[in-house]
Amino acid sequence: NDLVYRWEWKAAIDMLHSTNNFPEFTGRICPAPCEASCTLNLEDSPVTIKTIEYSIVEKAWQEGWIQPQIAPHKSGRRVAVVGSGPAGMACAQQLARAGHLVRVYEKENRIGGLLRYGIPDFKLNKAVIDRRIAQMKAEGVKFHANIHIGKDIPARKLMDEFHAVVLAGG
Repeated sequence: NDLVYRWEWKAAIDMLHSTNNFPEFTGRICPAPCEASCTLNLEDSPVTIKTIEYSIVEKAWQEGWIQPQIAPHKSGRRVAVVGSGPAGMACAQQLARAGHLVRVYEKENRIGGLLRYGIPDFKLNKAVIDRRIAQMKAEGVKFHANIHIGKDIPARKLMDEFHAVVLAGG
């Protein structure tokens, strides 16, 4: 908030991304209980954290500050992430940026989990999800939709082919 107040937008997106992989999602769909609890609410208007977060990330996309962050060194480790909702996507992004080979498996026909199938378009336009998926693909994450682990691919096969398996199935 202070960085935005001082017009340091680039520093603000860097700070925001240090704790939130996808502020474009939370800035749109978070119910913002912190705003109602803000002590400024006692005598003034609360800090509109959700709106500020949304403004920071959209300005960052517009200015081209959000770019793929490709790991400079590969670890040689392979990780499967089962589930492509917000938790699976954040996990996959962090693992890829750490240099691991990451594959995300989703049983539905599109990537995004709850973001895509549980939140209506008027709250979260699906192009916002697709924009972030494109960045993640550029970072090396490979997405596999229409794959139901345990049905289409045995869980044992994942355990045999990957060093680690993350279950993020909502």
